[in-house]
Amino acid sequence: MNRPELAQELLARTAEHAASAVHLREALHRSPELSGFEGPAAAWIAERMPMPMRTVADTGRIGRIGPVAGAAVAVRAELDALPVEEATGAPFRSTNGAMHACGHDVHQAALIALARAAAECELPYALVPFLQPREEAYPSGALDIVRAGVLREEGVAAVLAAHVHPGIPRGSVATGKGPTNAAADELRVTVRGRGGHGAYPHEAANPIGVLAQIVVGLPEVLQRSVSPMHPAVLTVGRFQAGEIANVIPEEGSFSGTLRTMDRADRPIVHEAVRRYVEGQASAFGLEGTLEIVTGEPVLENDPGLVDAVDAQLSAAGFTVSEPMRSCGADDFSFYSEELPGLMAFVGVETEDHPARPSLHHPEFLPDPDAVRRVALTLAAGYLGACAELDRRADPERQTGLVGGEHRE
Repeated sequence: MNRPELAQELLARTAEHAASAVHLREALHRSPELSGFEGPAAAWIAERMPMPMRTVADTGRIGRIGPVAGAAVAVRAELDALPVEEATGAPFRSTNGAMHACGHDVHQAALIALARAAAECELPYALVPFLQPREEAYPSGALDIVRAGVLREEGVAAVLAAHVHPGIPRGSVATGKGPTNAAADELRVTVRGRGGHGAYPHEAANPIGVLAQIVVGLPEVLQRSVSPMHPAVLTVGRFQAGEIANVIPEEGSFSGTLRTMDRADRPIVHEAVRRYVEGQASAFGLEGTLEIVTGEPVLENDPGLVDAVDAQLSAAGFTVSEPMRSCGADDFSFYSEELPGLMAFVGVETEDHPARPSLHHPEFLPDPDAVRRVALTLAAGYLGACAELDRRADPERQTGLVGGEHRE
């Protein structure tokens, strides 16, 4: 089969299987599993795949379709849900205190549809579908899969994923070359002083004022540490100190997230924050400590994959929108750090909902057709990756995947 025929057949078969996968999505949405406990969901999905899947990273799964040797294209779907009480009112809503509020149920159903379609086609490169645990929590499931070496064992030369996004119109898909999502790290700051009576502050060393000053001053630290053309965001989400109004506590703490979009900025900002925390505390005779829990690196889309996949998305009937760049984070970045990777964002705008719920909101619910759109995006991603692998193997070779006369 030549490549234009493959493109037509794979897209057509993917759309057909996506129609029945809508019911699979509803079943998955009804029974979400939290990070680290995705075993039942992984087994359920694996039973509905057209090929065997082996276990990876505790609760993950990985399989292979097509040639048993040679280069392969891997496609990810995330397994886990969030500890959110669902408020969508959907007939297939979850009632177990967890919720697929980030669209992972759509991604899972779409991957089943793509795998079933691919199993019916003659593929030039193997398709490696895999189910990743713990995208929403640490330790990262993606990092565990990378460390397990299974992608290298399967000969994966490109890795793909698609994520629904309510900020993009339906019918549109966003890719974009280079940095797409930020690196995300968790900061935990503790200031230790000397407790005492609220009436005699001169006899104590109150950590609360110093903590507050650090929180207020940190945005200025970021501003003075990196170029204003490079996004860097620090958000404090927890502040805890003291229990009684007239008692000065011994210590207090806060925690938050630090996000950077440039790889070189990350260590610079870490060190600047550390100096500021320790220096501010020391100036008032207290001890300040900073603990950094390193999270996801910057997610960067491979330029060659973007060009090739965008052409396939257009041929599949999507509008390729402006690049999606966000200080949000996704552990898909661990894959794109090791291999050529591409994350595509599929439009599921929610303007028709009065609250316009976004990702992680208890009312976020992508429309049923989102399964088809994500599945076709993944299929287009595979076709684009095939074209890019052909090009890298022989820069003079023209595969003609999109259509027209086939040339070799």
